[in-house]
Amino acid sequence: MNRLLVCIALFALLAAEAGASERIKDLARVNGVRSNPLVGYGLVVGLNGTGDQTSQAPFTVQSLKTMLNELGVTIPPNVNPQLKNVAAVAIHAELPPFAKPGQTIDITVSSIGNSGSLRGGSLLMAPLRGADGEVYAIAQGNLVVGGFGVQGNDGSRISVNVPSAGRIPNGAIVERAVPDGLSSNGEELTLDLHRADFTTVQRMVEVINSVYGPGTARAADGGSVAVRAPFEVSARVGFMAQLENLELTPGQGPAKVVVNARTGTIVMGGNVRVLPAAVAHGSLTVSIAERVEVTQPEPFGAGETVAAPRTELTAEQRESRMFLLQGGTSLEEIVRAVNEVGAAPGDLIAILEALKQAGALRAELEII
Repeated sequence: MNRLLVCIALFALLAAEAGASERIKDLARVNGVRSNPLVGYGLVVGLNGTGDQTSQAPFTVQSLKTMLNELGVTIPPNVNPQLKNVAAVAIHAELPPFAKPGQTIDITVSSIGNSGSLRGGSLLMAPLRGADGEVYAIAQGNLVVGGFGVQGNDGSRISVNVPSAGRIPNGAIVERAVPDGLSSNGEELTLDLHRADFTTVQRMVEVINSVYGPGTARAADGGSVAVRAPFEVSARVGFMAQLENLELTPGQGPAKVVVNARTGTIVMGGNVRVLPAAVAHGSLTVSIAERVEVTQPEPFGAGETVAAPRTELTAEQRESRMFLLQGGTSLEEIVRAVNEVGAAPGDLIAILEALKQAGALRAELEII
């Protein structure tokens, strides 16, 4: 694990020091040009006895009755079909920007009842709605399920991956286009940075103005750049095709240490520094063992065999060494010093938290 920590830390250090140029396409996106989430509800049919148990999921029967009624099939009110091959599902998808009616998009289908598996099922026609409640796509098709499950009569069950969810490639047809932000932003286009940074904004403005002339770009705020673009859509597309491939060196991010307390993963940025500090860290290991001892009577005695519980408790204090961190210590030196004393990732988390509390860690400590 320590080797993994060293690799992650050195990779972050080299990436920070390299200062490689990046394209505007990789640093920002055009305001208004975005995907839109779609969601829907439908029925999957044709399952091999792995559908919803209608007594526990009555909405499946209700949906089936409503669908059949729209198709001209009337089920008497006092009849409650016991379905085994039908499952109620939630459908979600992303409507990409510039998607036009007639194009297809991928969808994901997930069981919302108690269906054990959707393998072999087919999704019946279902509308997909946006946040405004309007229908933007129609979904239908055969599911591709990566997982499978087997269940015995005694309740035993074995499953691989997740059989209650699947995908349908090109499973929805777009019925309505979403207005894009490329042709509705007036004379200016706004580039929104994926990560707000004043240095990156200023450098982006300088690069654009150096290519297209002064006044073409201006800083809107610490995370956006406004760019004057041609008003005609075709000319604006060509302008953006050139603009997004311009390269610049983004500003370095703030000094940060990210700790995943659940997995013990630690990632340090290249700008992490510490003030002079001496660190000693040791760990106490406590072991508790429970066992049962049997006491037997003497030969030809009148006693009885007795079982007596016995508890053994031991405590071990591992030796710890103190190491000194000099002022301005770099990331590589921090990792080397900690590894020399044999600290595990869990110990390193405690050391970093203590350094932060002492004011010696010049970085933001983020625990996820």
